[in-house]
Amino acid sequence: MGDNKINDVFQLGWLSYKESYYLSDEQFKAGNAIYKCKTPEMGCNTSVCEECGYTEIHNNSCRNRHCPKCQAVNKAIWVDERQSEVINSPYYHAIFTVPYELNNLIYENQKNLYALLHKCAAETIIELARDKKYIGGVPGIIQVLHTWGSDLKYHPHIHSVISGGCLSPDKTKILMRGDRFFLPVHIVSKKFKGKFLFYLKSYREAGMLKYGCKCDSLRNSYEWKEFINRLYGKDWVFYIKETFNHFGNAIKYLGNYTHRVAISNQRIKSVDESGVVFTVKDYKTGEYNKEISLTLDEFLSRMMLHVLPGRFQKIRYYGFLNNRYKSANLKIIFKLQGRQRSKARFKGLSKPEIIKLAFGKNLFICPCCGKETLKPAGRTFPRRE
Repeated sequence: MGDNKINDVFQLGWLSYKESYYLSDEQFKAGNAIYKCKTPEMGCNTSVCEECGYTEIHNNSCRNRHCPKCQAVNKAIWVDERQSEVINSPYYHAIFTVPYELNNLIYENQKNLYALLHKCAAETIIELARDKKYIGGVPGIIQVLHTWGSDLKYHPHIHSVISGGCLSPDKTKILMRGDRFFLPVHIVSKKFKGKFLFYLKSYREAGMLKYGCKCDSLRNSYEWKEFINRLYGKDWVFYIKETFNHFGNAIKYLGNYTHRVAISNQRIKSVDESGVVFTVKDYKTGEYNKEISLTLDEFLSRMMLHVLPGRFQKIRYYGFLNNRYKSANLKIIFKLQGRQRSKARFKGLSKPEIIKLAFGKNLFICPCCGKETLKPAGRTFPRRE
């Protein structure tokens, strides 16, 4: 077994797993991609040294967003682009969660209800922030959907980075509340709950919800009403996880979430035909010092829970970072603050050039003669299934 233990799981268990369980098209596509990534089945790139003639062959990456091997460069590029959009302001990492009773319904309606989680989280912050009682402006918001807990069970929630600096309605000043978050946490929780349940009821009335076997009882009007009443009676958790007073740290930190898959290789302790042993978080201590063991099929089943619907945007931008108005808003903000804090370093660079800058690995150096003369010579592509 190699250093990439997640790939080891797929090499040992995927072929039999996909023949034994029902999979959506997206799950089948993601699992096959991870299984084949960096193998001859994905095709290869060839490089040849112009000095000594040395030839090097690299198997292609799958580039699937659920593959742990394919995220490092994408993460570096994303962080670099976002750094150039950060203003001189505190930033806050917040998390929106929903009661576990919603899990089955959300899973049966992933595209609609994942989008609703994004919508309600953003609207909650923006509407409260516009109230002069709190700050009276528009913050910049970056949101990322995650669907897992540390044990790989289904746990949909939103990670959000929110700027402490807000653009005033007339766009003439930046409003701040010092180093503290400008909204009361309990007010945010209450409004988020009200919004989500209001929209959820409207989705039902419009016939937009599906009910699988685990939530089939919700087809019944009485059961639905009882279900909604229970959700209104629960506390919905919104909390501030981290506060950043240095403008760049928040984006680097969020980068650890944007391109993360459900589990990292570091948490997997062992993989063999009998199963997978990995660490989970002890919420009393905050440390990953507990271990659980799953069979290969159980582990793969939990991994498949977190494959997103096709083309679903798990990272979204709101407030003054709304894609339509972002450029104009940032131009105003940087002018008000005197200067732009950071510039994108990787814009216009090739992937090998980005890897050299970001990770200090020069792919152009020939391992044979040591000169920077290794050049791409061709690429073969994977065969179609």
